[in-house]
Amino acid sequence: MAATQADYQWAYSIMDSSRVSTFLISILLIVYGSFRSLNMEQEAREREKEREKTMGLTGLATNNSSAENRVQTLDTMQALCLPLGASVSLLVMFFFFDSMQMLFAICTAIIATVALAFLLLPMCQYIIRPCSDGNKISFGVCGRFTGAELLSFSLALFIVCIWVLTGHWLLMDAMGMGLCVALIAFVRLPSLKVSTLLLTGLLIYDVFWVFFSSYIFNTNVMVKVATRPAENPVGIVARKLHLGGIVKEAPKLSLPGKLVFPSLQNSGHFSMLGLGDIVMPGLLLCFVLRYDAYKKSQLLHLGETGLPPPRHLSKVSYFHCSLIGYFLGLLTATVSAEVFKAAQPALLYLVPFTLLPLLTMAYLKGDLRRMWSEPFIVHSPSKHLEV
Repeated sequence: MAATQADYQWAYSIMDSSRVSTFLISILLIVYGSFRSLNMEQEAREREKEREKTMGLTGLATNNSSAENRVQTLDTMQALCLPLGASVSLLVMFFFFDSMQMLFAICTAIIATVALAFLLLPMCQYIIRPCSDGNKISFGVCGRFTGAELLSFSLALFIVCIWVLTGHWLLMDAMGMGLCVALIAFVRLPSLKVSTLLLTGLLIYDVFWVFFSSYIFNTNVMVKVATRPAENPVGIVARKLHLGGIVKEAPKLSLPGKLVFPSLQNSGHFSMLGLGDIVMPGLLLCFVLRYDAYKKSQLLHLGETGLPPPRHLSKVSYFHCSLIGYFLGLLTATVSAEVFKAAQPALLYLVPFTLLPLLTMAYLKGDLRRMWSEPFIVHSPSKHLEV
């Protein structure tokens, strides 16, 4: 009986609160970030139409300051170079972390403040809507901001300051969630070709640094960098100013490059998932969500022109297919970590489970060639719509 319980211990571990929290939060972040990106794209398109209408009425050109200018679309070369750049960054943090940890902590705090403000913005817009007219307030060279943007930035700055003073894991997770949503919303993949190149390269990167780096550097570089705490900037400054009382109270900071969820059942046990294991598959899901919306709008447009509508639409969209694949991939990675009792490169499981079903579904639907190269190029409608 004892042997049977030991054999199936991994099944009980999966139902641990830390594991369940990891599953729920990672999926919610991907879904929310993808829909934020889609909403930003639709709003930018509407502003572009209003701008063209204004130009048509006045005959004057206006400055295009749409949200598209703030979005970074990756091309093929960037997708190929990103794993190399990530490897260089990992090595820099591995070899020079002690001498550059204050710089890492300060840069992380600044970036996380902006990302967390973006995450909190919709909530602040909802709260401040009854008592605000939506006008922007000028801050000189800093720009013009609405009341909701100022409120979200103030809340984000407050959270980051409390994190610096306490180092609490919950605040670190909040900052990590902001980074995930902001990256998914502001970084876009233009095609399935770029998506495949990027995810394949990152899979190789993840596998090498988790499984094979210990043979070269005598330690797991990925785990070492992810779990190494940084000196608190407050403590460093206080030490230089000879303020001994503050130094004792300033805890070391675990940088928000991961989400950490402690277990309610096992004290001292926690589940950890790197932000890259959320963001990179999230970029793929964001791409297919945008393609689903684009394809739906094209079908509606063809219906308005009098062309016969398709005989049936699949109830399972590309986004649903990829999201289910992400869940199964994360589940497989969790089971592998419990069975082998070692850190696993999550992308080794997430990439095949999200990318292969998507490629298969696109091939069966006849969309693979279009999604591979130019998925958002408007083609002239034909008289007969293929289903």
